[in-house]
Amino acid sequence: MRKVHIAYAALALLLVATVGVLGTAFVRKSARPLWVGGTPTAPVSTPSALPGATASAAPAQTITLGAVGDIIMGNAPNAMPANDGRGFFDKVKSLFAVDLMMGNMEEPITEDTGFTKCSPEQTSCHQFRVPPSYAAHLRDAGFHLLNQANNHGYDYGPAGYTNTQKSLTNAGLKYTGPRNYVSVVEVKGVKVAVVGFSSYDRDNSLINFTQAKSVVAKASGMADLVVIQVHWGAEGSAMTHVKPGTEYFLGENRGDPIAFSHTMIDAGADLIIGHGPHTLRGFEVYKERLIAYSLGNFAGGKGLKGDGNLGWGAVLHASVKPDGAFVSGKFHSTYFVTNPGVPNPDGQNRGLGLVRELTKADFPNTGPVISSDGVITLH
Repeated sequence: MRKVHIAYAALALLLVATVGVLGTAFVRKSARPLWVGGTPTAPVSTPSALPGATASAAPAQTITLGAVGDIIMGNAPNAMPANDGRGFFDKVKSLFAVDLMMGNMEEPITEDTGFTKCSPEQTSCHQFRVPPSYAAHLRDAGFHLLNQANNHGYDYGPAGYTNTQKSLTNAGLKYTGPRNYVSVVEVKGVKVAVVGFSSYDRDNSLINFTQAKSVVAKASGMADLVVIQVHWGAEGSAMTHVKPGTEYFLGENRGDPIAFSHTMIDAGADLIIGHGPHTLRGFEVYKERLIAYSLGNFAGGKGLKGDGNLGWGAVLHASVKPDGAFVSGKFHSTYFVTNPGVPNPDGQNRGLGLVRELTKADFPNTGPVISSDGVITLH
């Protein structure tokens, strides 16, 4: 029995070091789903222009979409950023000057709902949140839309999940992620649908291709182009490569990124933005559509470790035609350190170097050309 306890302790230490979530790592005693919760749904959003946008007489020839990976701003009540979050994104917000700026919100924006997140057999787990007022910090930085389809979106249960939507809406922001929900934004006369996917029942499913294709088809009928935000893949600093086949993490099916991306593009998607592994991954082009397999961690907020490549992220700019075809892009490297977990521009371009290397290794024939200064073009 002592050997079993030692083995679990060793696994916990390994996960903290490689996965990069602060605190005690998850220790699973069965293959049951880790997350407890139902399957909330939401209606399709009504197309709307972004705050401050002016009506376009005719669609633009190209629009530029921006995206970052995982965002944790803090963890209420005891691990909060300085100045109550004001200025959290100041060092990077100049990179958000695009037509539609998106991010993966890796925690609920809610008061404490009293929800117990983990199933009884779990010895510990990570439960994140920031208060509703933090939605304004995201808006003030320049974000327009946040994804909540991820493994922490339900940390405070169904009330926390819907409270996040209310917090974002009250701040003038859009959200995506709930099952069968399509968020539609009009950008320079171009209607953009954004759909969030994860491996959890509450969100659109990256596992069930039938459901996924159905919601993408619906989104395609509502907009000129479709963007997918998807939380997938095994986690950890070593999980940088993309390979064919299904990925698992702690016994959970975390999807088949290549098969999902290609299938969704065949179904009508135009841009795939991946996150979840807590590290950057390579890029691919499929049928003139860009796939970013992971944008890594963007902001740790004292909840994510910033050691090595776990602290390397990016602000991705992708310029596309109104029909969704990729034109060009730009990769802006960022980084954070564990404490305070605030994102910074990375003058060393460490993330860019890693993504260039991974793209060449994993997609030698289908990857885009990424220059040493971060410009992304088709082969």
